[in-house]
Amino acid sequence: MNQDWQNFLAQQGAQLQEGVVGHFGDAQAELLAARDGSVVCDLGQFGTLKVAGEDAQGFLQNLLSSDVKLITPKQAQPSSFNSPKGRMMATFLVWQNGADYYLQVPLSLAAAMQKRLSMFVLRSKVKVTDVSKEMVSLGVSGSAAAGLIQKNFGSAPEGDWAAHQHEGSSVIRVGAQRFQISTSVAQAPALWAALAAAARPAGAACWDWLNIRAGIPVITPATQEQFVLQMTNFDVLGGVSFKKGCYPGQEIVARTQYLGKLKRRMYLAHVDSASAPKAGDEVFSAEMAGQPSGMVINATPAAGGGFDLLAVLQISSRETQSVHLQSLEGAALNFLPLPYSLANATA
Repeated sequence: MNQDWQNFLAQQGAQLQEGVVGHFGDAQAELLAARDGSVVCDLGQFGTLKVAGEDAQGFLQNLLSSDVKLITPKQAQPSSFNSPKGRMMATFLVWQNGADYYLQVPLSLAAAMQKRLSMFVLRSKVKVTDVSKEMVSLGVSGSAAAGLIQKNFGSAPEGDWAAHQHEGSSVIRVGAQRFQISTSVAQAPALWAALAAAARPAGAACWDWLNIRAGIPVITPATQEQFVLQMTNFDVLGGVSFKKGCYPGQEIVARTQYLGKLKRRMYLAHVDSASAPKAGDEVFSAEMAGQPSGMVINATPAAGGGFDLLAVLQISSRETQSVHLQSLEGAALNFLPLPYSLANATA
C-alpha cells in the first residue's frame, strides 16, 4: 500500500496491519453494515498488475482462461492463470483503461504472478509491472452504492462486470449493489470522503465476506494448484472461454468440460466453529472413509457471528451427507444457497 494513502486511512480511524485495514473501530458492526446497509472498503488485500504494450491483448489471450478479446474499457472479466495441469494458480479481475490492461490479484500473489507472467514475455512487445503502490482500489456496496457512483462519476455501469473509465479512474460493477473503483493515490482521499459521507467505512474483511456471499472465489497461496477452474464455478462466473485458443491448462479444462464428469463443485456454507476456518482447511464427510471430501477456498467472520466460507467438495457429499470442518468430529457446515444456479453447469 502506498504510504501516503496508508497515512490518510490511519487519520480516518483505520486499524491497519501490514497495509490491510482490519477495521475502523468495530469489526462486527461493520459486517452488519455490509449486510444491511452500505459500506466503503479499501481493498488493500489486493494488488494490481499492469500489462502494457502493443502486444498486450495477444499476450494475455495466450495465458489467461477467459477471452481477453472481449475485454474493453466498458467490459471487465474475471479470469485465471492455470498450471499446465489445469490447476488454478491465480484468479484475477481484469479490466482495460486506455490501451493498458490491469489484473487485480491477492497482494500475497502479486509479486509472484508479476514474475511468472513476465517469464512468457520473450520477444513480445509487452511489459508486466506491479503498480500496487501507484493505485488505490476501493469497494462500495449496498443500497446507496449505485447512487454514490452516479453522483461521483456521472454514471454507473450496468450489467455483469460492466466498466466505465473516468479521467484515470476505472469503475466496475461486481454485483447487483457492488462496485469497485481503481484510481490514483492523488484522487483517492477526496473520493473516499465523498463515498464515506453515505457509506460506512469498513475493514477489508467486509469486502471478503461480500465476495464469499456472492460466490466469487479468490485463490490464495494456501489453495494454489488445488482446483480445476470448473470446480470453483468459474465456468458459471464467466471466467473461462471454451471457444478461444490454447492457454496453459486449456486441454485439461476442455476435457473436464466435454469428456469428464465433474465430481466436485464449490458451495457456500456457514459454520459455527470455536476456531476460525481458513483457506486450505480440509472438510470431511462419512462417505469418504476418513479421507477429506473437499477444501475451504475462502472464509471470513460472518455478520451476526460464526463464519461464512466457500469450499470445493464432492458433489455427492453435498447432496447426501453432512460435511464437517477439519474432521468428522468438527463443526458441521450449514449450506446456504449460492446467488447463481449450477443447474446448467457441467455435472
